[in-house]
Amino acid sequence: MRVAFIAAECEPWAKTGGLGDVVDALARSLGRTPGGPEAPVDVFLPRYRAMPLPDGGHPRRRLSVPDPISPTGSTVVTIVDIVSHGYRLRLVDHPPAFDRAGYYGDPAGGDYPDNAWRFGLFCRAALETLRADGRPVDVIHLHDWHAAPAVILRDRFYAQDPIVGRAAALITIHNLAYHGWTPRERLGELGLALGDPVLAADAAGIDLLWSGIERSELANTVSPGYAAEALTPEYGMGLDTTLRWKTGLTTVEGGPRFFGILNGLDTTVWDPATDGDLAETYSAADLTGKAACRADLLTRHGMDPDDPAPVIGMIGRLDPQKGFDLLARAAPALADLGARIVVQGSGDARLADPFRALAVARPASVALVERFDRTNARRIYAGADLFAMPSRFEPCGQGQMIAMRYGTPPLVRRTGGLGDTVTDETERPGEGTGFSFGPATSTALVEACRRAFAARGIDGSGPAWRALVARGMALDFGWETGSAPRYVTAYRQAAELRRAVVR
Repeated sequence: MRVAFIAAECEPWAKTGGLGDVVDALARSLGRTPGGPEAPVDVFLPRYRAMPLPDGGHPRRRLSVPDPISPTGSTVVTIVDIVSHGYRLRLVDHPPAFDRAGYYGDPAGGDYPDNAWRFGLFCRAALETLRADGRPVDVIHLHDWHAAPAVILRDRFYAQDPIVGRAAALITIHNLAYHGWTPRERLGELGLALGDPVLAADAAGIDLLWSGIERSELANTVSPGYAAEALTPEYGMGLDTTLRWKTGLTTVEGGPRFFGILNGLDTTVWDPATDGDLAETYSAADLTGKAACRADLLTRHGMDPDDPAPVIGMIGRLDPQKGFDLLARAAPALADLGARIVVQGSGDARLADPFRALAVARPASVALVERFDRTNARRIYAGADLFAMPSRFEPCGQGQMIAMRYGTPPLVRRTGGLGDTVTDETERPGEGTGFSFGPATSTALVEACRRAFAARGIDGSGPAWRALVARGMALDFGWETGSAPRYVTAYRQAAELRRAVVR
């Protein structure tokens, strides 16, 4: 079985959030999964500005690709192949499309107005590269709206092609909030026009994510909990009707065609026993080093390392989705209870404003790191006593998995993947791995913190707390033991569906 990924992000080459982590880790793990696709998996990625390339020569291929905005109808792109990290990265290099300050837009001007052309050309280049390889593809794995043009183009221009026309499509939705809406006047950038069979006759435009869901053989999102929430108007972001329709369709085996597969965690990348960024390494068998990490974190942020009161960490994109404002409103009450709070994030500066003010007013209690900092993030995961993720919605979340692996019980809002991965100790005493709450309010967050503080005791040395920490560290979120085999099953189901249609 030959599988190709099409994605706008892939760690460490290009990343703004969890999408890049998932694409990289899943592609690597598939090659080590029994019964999985042939290795290496192909991962198509745009070559953005200043994207570093490893040393050494890399095969390059100049390829003529249909381009609807070119006067000649085509343009030449360069495909750079890099075999690394257990998969074959295939960079689509075309400076007019991707040599820009941002991946999708810039802070001043918002999304680039020609994103439909940029990612449409990217998907065309991926399909044309696979055709040039001359080997049939069984499954094209699409990640979010940026890759959705590939299945639209498959159905519109490549339906009879023996290489990619027979390929099944699985689209993974990492975040339903982003659709890739393309208005009518820009349909030409995708090579489409009103009257095309892939469009409604009176279309106002095309929602790329919606069309990708509709046309792909299978669709999934990144946790069972979020898949269930996505079927409701509250969380479906306008696509709940389509997703309910997709769920009503069945595979050859009788399962739904929309479902959730929980993201995994790369346990080789995230391991406190080998993490060189920590003040001291440690493991579930010997937590001595975690105390050193706690002292190091507090000292670095000007807080008293000898104070046994709880330390709460939070890391993420400064976005309303993540609930930073809930923690900001809760922070004064938590500080009054003796807690120290260390927050790291980048993005919307307005969400950082209250933390900035608190850090000035109460420097012994609140610290803000307003930047993307991989090393400091690891110090927070290891040095905090509790890890906050009060998200309004969360397709899966990786922070809570990392925190548990690093012996830091999470404080989460019970939504999406957070509800799937964290067991509340209050509700299930002796079985919990963290603490959760329901309403998206600072009051509910404070109440969950109070429960956590009470369970932790004075300094977290009690047997009940140590057992809770141990349960979290024992959880296995590895890709190869959970998520990757489920994707292999989904690939086979998608291929069966496609074969039933294309003979």
